[in-house]
Amino acid sequence: MEKAVTRDGKIIRSEEPLNLEMPFEHLDGFITPTKSFYVRTHFPIPKIDKAEWRLRIEGEVEKPFEITYDALLKIEPRTIPATLECAGNNRNFLEPKVKGVQWGLGAVGNAEWTGIPLSMLLDRAGAKSTAQEIILEGADRGQLEDPKSPRGEINFARSIPMEKADDVVLAYKMNGVDLPPEHGFPIRAIVPGWYAVASIKWLTRIIVTEKPFNGYYQTLDYAFWTNDGDHAQLTPLSQLQIKAEIARPRVGETVPANSNVRVHGAAWTGDGEITKVELSTDAGSTWRNAKLLSESKPNAWRLWEFDWNTPAKPEKATLIVRATDSNRRTQPVERNPDRGTYMINHLLPITVQVR
Repeated sequence: MEKAVTRDGKIIRSEEPLNLEMPFEHLDGFITPTKSFYVRTHFPIPKIDKAEWRLRIEGEVEKPFEITYDALLKIEPRTIPATLECAGNNRNFLEPKVKGVQWGLGAVGNAEWTGIPLSMLLDRAGAKSTAQEIILEGADRGQLEDPKSPRGEINFARSIPMEKADDVVLAYKMNGVDLPPEHGFPIRAIVPGWYAVASIKWLTRIIVTEKPFNGYYQTLDYAFWTNDGDHAQLTPLSQLQIKAEIARPRVGETVPANSNVRVHGAAWTGDGEITKVELSTDAGSTWRNAKLLSESKPNAWRLWEFDWNTPAKPEKATLIVRATDSNRRTQPVERNPDRGTYMINHLLPITVQVR
């Protein structure tokens, strides 16, 4: 059981930089409360005065410009639900152990984000026909210990292709209130359907480029190997992989024998919608459909539940959940080693004690 718990009941994964995880057994609704939402940082949280803050749109555009926080608030807002998952979520389950923040099940959450469409700012700036990518750069910066990293301090930055811009919201509210500092105040990008590394916090620059971005966090980190048969190459992480997780019973929990126990959790995918969740209570020998709760919403997780009639006699039971989406994708049984320490979505057995 996790013992290192900090304010608001979140698990401390590291304090400098600040990385906090929601115990996934606390999942109790479609929207994750802001106080419970996991926190991922790479550098110290920047202190930003919104009166002084500016967002600059530059690069391969006809009319580069800056915009203030107050000016952003005057633009017609858009509100969307979106699930954000850290690309290293579930890393603690990998064997043998690997480097990186040792996330369990809770480096994921679903919130309502209010802001303005990125496409509106790009239209105003007039992206050139040669534009290929958009670099999103945050105010958070620091020096890395990796010998392969650039010397001196760097800002956290990632890029997205031009065609993804229409989906992106530049959010200034989370669950109806101003973004807290740890979640990117005053503005963060929300890139729906992608791993949260793309949803840059403390956004200060939007740079339109005519060639692929090869920054540190785009190539040397947050990338995985792909192989076309002849050559292997590093590919930046992007789309969320299909996944389902069990919230309760939690790992190692004791449940009563010969009883009806509610098993529940959430499932999500990067493209399409969750159409089926199945649960095995016998380590994968047999599978039964779980009940999907509420309606499906784009880029947001789907809650599910299953009524489990537990064995009559005490034993250890192994629960496994798997999801299927509208593109007929399901979770792999085994881990793909080319993914390194990221994109962990293979089946994760959960052992509980029946007594």
